[in-house]
Amino acid sequence: MLAVIGGTGLSEVNGFESVGRKRIYTPYAEKRVWVELLQYRNNTLAFLPRHGKNHVIPPHKVNYRANLWALHKLGVTQVVAVNAVGGIHENLAPGAFAIPDQIIDYTYGRSATYFEEDLESVTHIDFTNPFAETLRRTLLDSVNAANKASNRARLIMDGGVYGCMQGPRLETAAEVSKLKQDGCDLLGMTAMPEAALARELGMGYAMLALSVNWAAGLFEGEIRMEEITAVVEDGMDFVVCVLQSLLQN
Repeated sequence: MLAVIGGTGLSEVNGFESVGRKRIYTPYAEKRVWVELLQYRNNTLAFLPRHGKNHVIPPHKVNYRANLWALHKLGVTQVVAVNAVGGIHENLAPGAFAIPDQIIDYTYGRSATYFEEDLESVTHIDFTNPFAETLRRTLLDSVNAANKASNRARLIMDGGVYGCMQGPRLETAAEVSKLKQDGCDLLGMTAMPEAALARELGMGYAMLALSVNWAAGLFEGEIRMEEITAVVEDGMDFVVCVLQSLLQN
């Protein structure tokens, strides 16, 4: 089964029929994890809003282990994350999309692995390529198909390095300058440990990232949340078209 983890702006998926909700117990949270089952043309996907239905859970407080465990227990084998990001690369102006292929993790203090208690031996995973390439290419095909069917062409970046910041505050101009020197093309706050946990559970993981603003210091003035909100709202209809196309591939 395919799952979609929705980020900022994607707390529900229009254009899909809800066919039920699952309350899933995990060892990593007192409360059960709610996962909605959505259907499009007889194809079903699991949907989990990362920040909660009402967008109240900040990035550093998301229970990534419980979320991924619940999806795995439900039978999910592939995960597409939808993320709102800041653009660093010149091709990632607000409104552009990226399907990154690498991550640099700058977060701290997050519960980042399942392999830490009651182990028979120390366990390592290969994380050379943090995104599953086959799923990433399928997602790219779906983005291109949605783009061709749209009346408005969206700029799509194939690849890129995602810098994962701690949040919830946005970055300083100096931090963005350092990220750029490190090779980051876009930045966000939620890809880690989400991508690594998916790998530990054997689930393919890929990301559809919407640039909602230029990162700090790359333009004159301050980042305004109302402008970000407008870009998010404008981009979500396209995201839904991508997901519909993805389900049919």
